[in-house]
Amino acid sequence: MQNILKGLRIVEGSAFIAAPSGGMTLAQLGADVIRFDQIGGGIDYRRWPVTEAGKSLYWHSLNKGKRSIAVDFRSEAGRELIQSLITAYGDDNGLFVTNFPAKGWLSDESLRSLRSDLVYVNLVGDRHGGSALDYTVNSKIGLPFLTGDGQSPVNNPFPAWDVLAGQQIAIALLAAERHRRLTGEGQFVKLALADVAMATMGHLGYIAEAEINQEARQPMGNHIFGTFGHDFECKDGRRVMIVGVSPNQWDAIIKVTDTELQVIGLEQDLKLDFSQEGDRFKARERLRELFAPFFIDKYFGEVTRALDEAGVCWGPYQTIEEFVSNDEDCSEANPLFERIEQPGIGSYLVPSQAMQFTGLETEPPQPAPLLGQHTDEILTEILGLDSTQIGKLHDAKVVSGASE
Repeated sequence: MQNILKGLRIVEGSAFIAAPSGGMTLAQLGADVIRFDQIGGGIDYRRWPVTEAGKSLYWHSLNKGKRSIAVDFRSEAGRELIQSLITAYGDDNGLFVTNFPAKGWLSDESLRSLRSDLVYVNLVGDRHGGSALDYTVNSKIGLPFLTGDGQSPVNNPFPAWDVLAGQQIAIALLAAERHRRLTGEGQFVKLALADVAMATMGHLGYIAEAEINQEARQPMGNHIFGTFGHDFECKDGRRVMIVGVSPNQWDAIIKVTDTELQVIGLEQDLKLDFSQEGDRFKARERLRELFAPFFIDKYFGEVTRALDEAGVCWGPYQTIEEFVSNDEDCSEANPLFERIEQPGIGSYLVPSQAMQFTGLETEPPQPAPLLGQHTDEILTEILGLDSTQIGKLHDAKVVSGASE
């Protein structure tokens, strides 16, 4: 992590992926991110995958580097504590991100009455305020029909919109905070998961394609739409993915497969120009058949050496287990990763922030907090409570300290 956001203090109320991901991004850039949780943990505190002891690898991975305060926010006293924390005095306070409903005690009106320049980023499922998840958003916008045979929808296991929404949360918070520094004005920022997906569909041309060209994107199998790219099997059964998007990448594929004359002949036969990505796409099956013999006649090691020497853009096909066990990029040899000791779980490999600011020192990623680990220090440091006041809150079970 790097401390480019050192000094900013952000309160986070969150569950599942998008909001915790946004807060984690800010924490890994050096912000003090304080997440509040219900005593005993929220609805995602034990979400799979879990260890044999029942500790959520999911929760701990998404909350690295944050501080934790455990509060019974079903009680009026607990809610008032959290409101005070969100709206605490100071230029670097008054920053709040959440995917909890902005209603009642967490409504913008209630919180802004305590601090008028509050920056409040609220993620919802859809623009109507309804619930939505990646799977329901994807089904709506049509992407599952682009995987498989085009008849039966196939879900994508990667939560793309949650991840993108998390980054949007971080960007929105920083943009609104900058606006506040310049003008003194706070913001209530509304962000819908479904809107993130629909905007991306527009940015990438899916919507324009259907509206202007009057045709929907068709399933591509393992081809790449609008250019040339496909997987190829080697002699030992291992597979590689090659892509020819740029002219240099395309020329490298022709060079390594020694198919220049055949490619020229195919261009002439089909009356296409393979210097154009679209024409390479039109001839994708013929080109795949042309290149396949190079791969099937050689072992994986021979193929990869040849691809590297020719400058081909390629990647190996491997399982997640193979990636974690055998790939140097998923190890401490990659500066992105370090091994940390996570209380309750043990030692494991975790990534820091992918952004690298060359003028700043890099520090090791920090583990996720124990639930309520920082309750007392937060109450003292930010709300100014003394030990007697904090003791009474513990006695009344309004707050709780560290628990595994």
